Amino acid sequence: MSVLKKLASETATYGISTMLGRFLNYLLVALHTGLFEPEQIAAQGQLYSYAGLALVLYTFGMETAFFRFARQETNRKEYYNLILSAVIVVSLFFSGLLFIFAEQAAVLIKYPESVSIVRMFAGIMAIDGIVSIPFARLRLEGKGKKFVVLKVSNILINISLNLFFLILCKDIYKGDYLSSLQPLIGTFYNPLNAPDYIVLANLIANFAFLWMLRRELADFRFVFSLELFRPVWVYAFPIMVMNAGGVLNMLFDRAFIQFLLPKNFYPGRTSEQAIGIYVQCYKLSIFMSLATQAFKYAAEPFFFSKGEDKNAPPVFAKVTKWFVIICVLMWVGISLNLDLLAELFLKKKIYHEGLPVVPWLLAGYMFLGIYYNVATWFKLTDKTQYGTWLTLTGAFITIALSFILVPRIGYLGFAIAFAVSGFAMVALCYIFGQKYYPVPYEVTSALGYVGLGALFITISTMYKISDLWISVPVHMLAFSVFAALIFLVERKNIPFLQRNK
Repeated sequence: MSVLKKLASETATYGISTMLGRFLNYLLVALHTGLFEPEQIAAQGQLYSYAGLALVLYTFGMETAFFRFARQETNRKEYYNLILSAVIVVSLFFSGLLFIFAEQAAVLIKYPESVSIVRMFAGIMAIDGIVSIPFARLRLEGKGKKFVVLKVSNILINISLNLFFLILCKDIYKGDYLSSLQPLIGTFYNPLNAPDYIVLANLIANFAFLWMLRRELADFRFVFSLELFRPVWVYAFPIMVMNAGGVLNMLFDRAFIQFLLPKNFYPGRTSEQAIGIYVQCYKLSIFMSLATQAFKYAAEPFFFSKGEDKNAPPVFAKVTKWFVIICVLMWVGISLNLDLLAELFLKKKIYHEGLPVVPWLLAGYMFLGIYYNVATWFKLTDKTQYGTWLTLTGAFITIALSFILVPRIGYLGFAIAFAVSGFAMVALCYIFGQKYYPVPYEVTSALGYVGLGALFITISTMYKISDLWISVPVHMLAFSVFAALIFLVERKNIPFLQRNK
């Protein structure tokens, strides 16, 4: 069990710090939903989804390729220089094009008034692409603490700048206090463009990454060798396509909601309001996304390091089992307490209209996390073409179901499509994986926990409790019962309680 404990420790290093950082960042959700109406921040929300899609092209599978080719310390520096050089060229090229054609891009996404923030996103995406490889290097070298410190520092800078622009500058501009600074603030602050400062804060915080990663960037040397790069590209291309399909699967809803949601679908709500409501409610599902991302940070180098061990399959099965249990607990815990979370983070009541999408979105992220576990086989066996087809299949299911459901049931259709797609990807990946790299997964218990969790959530949604003072204790009690049932079943198998294994 020492291997599981080590992986759990590394996941906790990434996870707790990432959760802490994102919780701090979640204060921005409360700030933004308290200051702005949904239609005011719809463009920003959608541009972030486009940025997520574009980042796949900026990194084009090079993070995973770096883990694959730089495992040996003897050639790590060589591949670091090679891969980072390629990412820098691609990132600057695409962002340069976006900056030049920002007006056309803004019109294309139906936000013609947002040219300035499109240009800011060009800078954000370029930096995100470039720093991805130094961050991958930190993970490969086992410098998890530095990794999370930098990530949390970036979030703290972003929060501070949001508070500065959206509260301090606004109040000084209005003359509420420090009136002597009004002329200075007036040189760069315009209250009519207040939502744009959300993106500006992110851009400045991203520039701080370049300083924080100065040691990793200082020993970089720009090089390129076609002979050396060719096998890297051959390995990375299917990963890029797979990542593109995966990101499209996750971001299709926010990227294309204005094209699929019929006008005036929700009585008394404009399309911009509906988009803003959905985008902000979507953020409540980020807790599950963070858990899967934190685990992926720790597990990807771990799986590669253990891939040639003949005892690896049983270890992978144990890892997946406990990952499923933790994610199901999160799924049920968050879904049962959405009323409380909504009061804490979604300040205006108008945003609460979108809460029914959250359990489905959480389920989708949970299934994607399980998929990342089960998908280990095609990375270890260099059969990444299977990952490409599986991910594209998932994206096709999401898109097809969205076209069918959204015109009929609104943005809830996006969430259902995402969850169904995630489950299908897990099932297909498991079937193919058992053929090429058999792993003794405990499928029955996993399905049982997911089914039981779905039952608890369904009952909770059927019986609404309007009084928060009553609903919170009732839902906490229900979650405690659910957690206790899992503990009773697994009490003899909990790794940290097994001293002699």
